[in-house]
Amino acid sequence: MHLSRLHKEFPAWIAAGLSGVTSSSGADATQVPLADAGDQTAAAPGAKTLHQSETISEATSETTVEQDLEGLAAKLLIPTLSDCPDSQSRQNLQDKGQFLARQERWSDLSQLIRDADKAQSRTSSGLPEADLLAYGARSDVVNAVEHALQDRNDKSAATTTRTGAKDIGGQKSAGKKSGENPILIEGVMALESLRRDHPRDIYLTAIVALAHIDIAWTWRAAAADESAGKAKREAQMRRSNAHFERATTLLAPLKDQSRDSAFLSAAQCALFAGQCADTLQVADAYGALIDQAPDNPRPMRALGAQMLPRANGSYAALELEARRTAARTQHQWGAGGYTWVYFDAMTIDDQACARVDAKFFLDGLQDILCADPSQEMINLFAAYCAVTLPNGLGINPSADHNRIEISKAARWLVRSHLHELHPLIWAHACQGFDNNARITSPRRFAAHGQVKALQCLAHFFRDEINSGHRVTFTPKGFELLPG
Repeated sequence: MHLSRLHKEFPAWIAAGLSGVTSSSGADATQVPLADAGDQTAAAPGAKTLHQSETISEATSETTVEQDLEGLAAKLLIPTLSDCPDSQSRQNLQDKGQFLARQERWSDLSQLIRDADKAQSRTSSGLPEADLLAYGARSDVVNAVEHALQDRNDKSAATTTRTGAKDIGGQKSAGKKSGENPILIEGVMALESLRRDHPRDIYLTAIVALAHIDIAWTWRAAAADESAGKAKREAQMRRSNAHFERATTLLAPLKDQSRDSAFLSAAQCALFAGQCADTLQVADAYGALIDQAPDNPRPMRALGAQMLPRANGSYAALELEARRTAARTQHQWGAGGYTWVYFDAMTIDDQACARVDAKFFLDGLQDILCADPSQEMINLFAAYCAVTLPNGLGINPSADHNRIEISKAARWLVRSHLHELHPLIWAHACQGFDNNARITSPRRFAAHGQVKALQCLAHFFRDEINSGHRVTFTPKGFELLPG
């Protein structure tokens, strides 16, 4: 199959789902589906088909959310940004990559990614343009697999107990005899075919490898469904491992070129999520990537996740690498490198939260906001301190002290720096910034985030509200209005 025909040959239910994902990705822009070093958990668009009971439940929930939102909005007057500031530029880049892939203009696509990589071009929020172009190029293939795995009516062998295709990297593909759903393999086989047609193009090879990594995460997410049978989950994990192994094989010859390319370095680092590796090797690989793009916090966050004992590190290694990162990025972030490395690690692991140097973390937080005082950054840390960290209170008493100390920063962030609301950031904060969280409706997801944000704001301004005032937020700060 030619990749240019893949999106035309989807079953109708997939085509309808993909059209919604493609057109609305800007509305869910904080969940960027990139298998790069800053996104160790590939994003999984939510299922489009719901059981009737789920539909009724969500309809009831939506009514409650709207009522809560109306009541809070009457007391807290704050501008709300439905999309991320650079959502349109992100979408344009993804659309460009997707268009060139569908037209099979591979040389043009490769050159665009190469130019963006060499120039280290980024969006206003710091996302590498090369990554966005590359994701757009492979999005049809990745989204097709995601939607096929979410199809409740799919009873093919690949999603039940068999492993499907026997040779992901070769010419063999599963067919009707094996019971394989062709959507699960034909897209990636088309990418493999284009790589064989351009064997010396390192950027196209990386796109194919990244597609395998994205698909591996999709299979891994499916295998995490505890309601499925043991045999089915084991089969899904085998598929995930096979895709990680294929990505490793594809990227192995590109290690030398990765030293001068943040795009290729990020792809190499993304492999660590699917393999056991030496702690020092992982730390050095991420250190090299951070040195190439010190302004980008995503590799620092991913480094923290990889330094956890459940991945490829230890608590001692996490602390060491957090301090090393603070030193190597001092010019850009002050002490903020320490904060970025612990940012996700603390939401994943209670012991990491118990061991963090809370004062160092808070010093780094203030340095980050000095370097980037944007409202997107203010919302990110306000939501993290007000929602994400407190959600873990009581689970591990040894971590509670640091959770409480760091969470106190939410009050001054909101009262002194918040001028506008970014609901999607708050919605992701409720999910612990888990990119695997399934989102059935970006609009409802954002509405829940907005309600949670306004509830937090109402708490921080409870004295003013209880005294009969309304609170309005302006670029100069908050003001009180008569009730």
